[in-house]
Amino acid sequence: MIRSVKGTLSGWANFSKDTGYMYRPEKYKDLQEILQSKYQFHYISRGLGRSYGDTALNKQGGIITNTRFNRFLYFDEQSQVLECEAGVTFREIIELFLPRGYALPVTPGTKYVTVGGAIANDVHGKNHHKDGSISNHILDIKLLTSSGEIMTCSRQENQDLFRATIGGIGLTGIILSSRIKLMKVESSFISVDYKKAAHLDEAIDILNETDELYQYSVAWIDCLSRNRTMGRSVLMLGNHASKGQVEYNEPLSLKNRRKLKVPFNLPTFVLNPYSIKAFNSFYYRRFKNTSGVLVDYDSFFYPLDVILSWNRIYGKTGFIQYQVVFPLEMSRQGLTKLLEKLSRARCCSFLGVLKRFGENGNGLLSFPRKGYTLALDIPFRGGERLLTFIRELDELVLGYGGVLYLAKDSLMTPSTFAMMYPELSAFQEIKAKIDPDGLFSSSMARRLNIVRDIG
Repeated sequence: MIRSVKGTLSGWANFSKDTGYMYRPEKYKDLQEILQSKYQFHYISRGLGRSYGDTALNKQGGIITNTRFNRFLYFDEQSQVLECEAGVTFREIIELFLPRGYALPVTPGTKYVTVGGAIANDVHGKNHHKDGSISNHILDIKLLTSSGEIMTCSRQENQDLFRATIGGIGLTGIILSSRIKLMKVESSFISVDYKKAAHLDEAIDILNETDELYQYSVAWIDCLSRNRTMGRSVLMLGNHASKGQVEYNEPLSLKNRRKLKVPFNLPTFVLNPYSIKAFNSFYYRRFKNTSGVLVDYDSFFYPLDVILSWNRIYGKTGFIQYQVVFPLEMSRQGLTKLLEKLSRARCCSFLGVLKRFGENGNGLLSFPRKGYTLALDIPFRGGERLLTFIRELDELVLGYGGVLYLAKDSLMTPSTFAMMYPELSAFQEIKAKIDPDGLFSSSMARRLNIVRDIG
């Protein structure tokens, strides 16, 4: 019998918290035993817990961690295809393959994610406008279904299940392994051009004008600035550096960065409109328009990973991560209205990120779609007043055709979700066929009425 441990978990934002029964299987037969014995009413997979909200929480249900399933299974240098188990982390892929000249084709803002979690959330990165989300580079997935069967899903085989699993937040089954195509690179550095934008319109104009010139484009945005400087930004535009651009003898070597750590939850008064405004002003002024700056892989893609447990900065009450994408034709208007509301409320943090998305993701519940996306952190202060404000933001987003990201969400309502994700019914039909008893569920899935509550 596989034993469980009852405990309380949270999303990375430390806002959503639920108590469930945690399992840590070591073999595939352990997984099958858990599912067939049905120790709990329902289960959800969990990797490293970097989803911000309640996607990997399961109130009074089972939580199956996949971190023991972390073997590299096969790599073909000619095709650049890696096969690995779902518990392999992006950090492990980078440390093993980047020194050999192979990089991840897509990565989010942290390397502390598992392959299974990346697929379940169809993660995107700074190159979405060029290369799409992670699903563009996934060849196939091996999925353990509620019946105990292991099914291979791809664009050619079990296509519907493939589309439901990509971005399907773990509700179709347990991802066991996957084949992913890596990218060949000559160095572990990015050649970055920094451009400052005095306001939102200028930032969008620069991203539009440089769309084809850079593989990676991202902007830090000041969400507290107002009037003529509203949305002032620092744009970081980059391409992989060739080995000829790098002066080091080992251009593919990884730089060891000293890690800092936030040892405890900081007092809530540390983050306030005044401290955030001061930080934003300092951050904006420290940059100049410069070209060809060589930045190491970790510093460019994972600036926050150098601070372990950085989520504690927001205190014990945590924060709300809010990410929206507006369709291309409505992006400028939607972002302007959203920033106006945020700056007036003075509740936004220093982690505002603006990017341009390319084509829609491959999953039925994938978040990315063509347009502009803004991600920001809102410290949880003010209780019901803040919750009311978030509801108002949701209404504004809906009014401009926007969509919220499930991997970041904590508060969306079922009706808002259904309007934002028109392929929900198609997803539910596939889930009903592959999981007729609703064995795979989560706190988020029940909150959003994706599945019915059988617990």
